[in-house]
Amino acid sequence: MTGITRFFNEFTERNGMPVAIYLLIAVSIWMLLLVALPQLTMLDFSFRQNLPPPQIGGPNDVYTLEQYRYFAMGNEISGSSFNALDISVLFKTLIAAALVTILDLIICYPVAYLLAQSSDAGAKRLLILALIIPYWVNEILRAFAFRILFGATGVINGFGMQLGLWDQPIDFIGQNIALYAGLAYAYILLMIFPLYNAIESLDKNQIEAARDMGASWVQVHRHVVIPYAKPGLASGATMVFMLTAGALAAPQILGGPSSLWFTQIIYQWFNNGGNWPRGSAYAVILLIVCISLVLMIMRLFKVSIGEIGR
Repeated sequence: MTGITRFFNEFTERNGMPVAIYLLIAVSIWMLLLVALPQLTMLDFSFRQNLPPPQIGGPNDVYTLEQYRYFAMGNEISGSSFNALDISVLFKTLIAAALVTILDLIICYPVAYLLAQSSDAGAKRLLILALIIPYWVNEILRAFAFRILFGATGVINGFGMQLGLWDQPIDFIGQNIALYAGLAYAYILLMIFPLYNAIESLDKNQIEAARDMGASWVQVHRHVVIPYAKPGLASGATMVFMLTAGALAAPQILGGPSSLWFTQIIYQWFNNGGNWPRGSAYAVILLIVCISLVLMIMRLFKVSIGEIGR
């Protein structure tokens, strides 16, 4: 609490008491009403039984682990002792989210480095605008644009067949290539800007010194840039991974016939199945698994939450 108090005092001295109180109230409302309360409500729902509205609050409305048992064991009627379908979908979703995160990192690191090291302010502003302006388009419209782009009669297939690269249309949607490309594009800014902010604060003299000592560009990035930019890398990777694992619109629009995202199962329980406790349990499981993986990776790469916050 000492650090928080010191930060609040310094912020008050710089901006005045009215601004500090306003921001404190606004942040508290945001955290309590829009973050904590919905999650706690969903957690409470996940331990409830799926009862008709008249029975809610009655003697049958008791806490139970049934929804979590169903995720692990499945339906007893099927005779199976293991819910292979839902668990496999969860693992496939996490693997896909990790692949999208790695893809975004490969694409964004060079761009963020060039942005941070560029000395031409005008070119830097133009490049940032070029990155931001496409995101003025609605996410749903961008997903459908990717479906048209990667469709059997889309631009990529038409261009490839005209050049003679392949004879028949490639099923980019059925192979989930369109889905991965769409998800990587959807969250690419969340990877670029944390990396850019981290690399921009790096003293260029360190890079020049490493080059003067005979280090190759690979060694410079491995031993100088990447260790310094680890907080930005961790921040961007965390946001991309969490949002990709929780995506719903893109998997529904760009996913192939055989693809199933874990969020789609959650959506089905909430809406089609009308089973809010089970949907809540599945949502809680996804949240806990994602947070656990992120914390484990942060510990592996020795990055703290405080460093990400900076």
